[in-house]
Amino acid sequence: MGEISLKKYIEIGFGNTWFIRTEIEEEDGTEREIKGFIKPFVLKSIYLRIWIGRKVLVIDSREGMKITTKNRSNIKLILGFYGL
Repeated sequence: MGEISLKKYIEIGFGNTWFIRTEIEEEDGTEREIKGFIKPFVLKSIYLRIWIGRKVLVIDSREGMKITTKNRSNIKLILGFYGL
């Protein structure tokens, strides 16, 4: 049986629980958050997320730019790294 690669999001910035954190997405879609960096990590994309009020601007190296609206209000400025 092969090793399963879980999606990982390493984020640095203001607005999350910790200034540097890793979010791991499990196979069933649930997420867990861990303080600091988690290895191993294979980079797939880099993104900038700016969240002001209910609007979120995401600029992603793979997916380009998008603006979304959230149900809750927040302020975040995050540099993120998506990978496996």
